[in-house]
Amino acid sequence: MDSVEHVRQYLDSYGAADRVIEFTVSSATVELAAKALDCEPGRIAKTLSFMAGDRPIFLVAAGDRRIDNGKYKHTFGTKARMMTGDELESLTGLHFGGVCPFDLPSPAEVWLDESLHAYDIVYPAAGNEASAVRLTPSELEQWSHACGWCDVTKAPAV
Repeated sequence: MDSVEHVRQYLDSYGAADRVIEFTVSSATVELAAKALDCEPGRIAKTLSFMAGDRPIFLVAAGDRRIDNGKYKHTFGTKARMMTGDELESLTGLHFGGVCPFDLPSPAEVWLDESLHAYDIVYPAAGNEASAVRLTPSELEQWSHACGWCDVTKAPAV
């Protein structure tokens, strides 16, 4: 079973399998996903993959935000270190550009950045580099089994 189908089956338990959107173009970056969805970049709920020592942390943030290293270190007790592609694939079977915050293997932690609260609808990836799922920040919190909300991003440059 491919990753998108896995996400679709997972979301089916919430009655939301029909919210998965597949594209004929890449949505691997915030800019590409926003173009594919015809929405503002902030609505793209990008999932950033970090290692905090041996702790895998998946941070979902508004697409127009960047990590604030000081806030990250204060929140997670360590410097922000992105996973390598090999670490990500080994842990999740996913690739950058398609990381989805649902049904990740233990001991992965999902955290949601406060920046997502600016939007009524957000679009995280749904398992590959040409997919998304439409949901509210509250649904994202519930369905991702997030550890909680945090504030670790910088406001977008104007």
